[in-house]
Amino acid sequence: MPNYVIAPTEIERTEITIGELSKRTGVHIETIRYYERIKMLPKPPRTNGGRRSYDAAHVRSLTFIKRSRDLGFSIDDIRELLRLGGPGKASCREVRDIATDHLDEVREKIAHLRQVEQLLEKMIAQCTGTAASECPVLDVLDVTRSEHPLNS
Repeated sequence: MPNYVIAPTEIERTEITIGELSKRTGVHIETIRYYERIKMLPKPPRTNGGRRSYDAAHVRSLTFIKRSRDLGFSIDDIRELLRLGGPGKASCREVRDIATDHLDEVREKIAHLRQVEQLLEKMIAQCTGTAASECPVLDVLDVTRSEHPLNS
């Protein structure tokens, strides 16, 4: 399995605990362990007491992963970006292709959300606030009430 660590130009040998890594990166401890299990973040060496011991390379890699997730990149996309070498090493063309594909997916989601917004606006506009048996919101949600015009 390839090593997905992004090696900073100057690695300081500061060894930190998983709790400190979590604080520095804003990533929950269980998520850090998950990234280790799926081999996206390399498992750190252990101290004599059995505790994980992280360094600056882990901080940098995990920050890269978190920022990528914040932008909505998939785990597979992030793996590919890490495989390409992370910041400073990746081919801009390959990274652009991944980012362009992701942008297309984001635009599709936005289009879908706009459709959902319009449907909700229609349902709410038709809602009189009277009896639930005449509620257009429930009519759309309940397939047994499919005679409602929004369900067609």
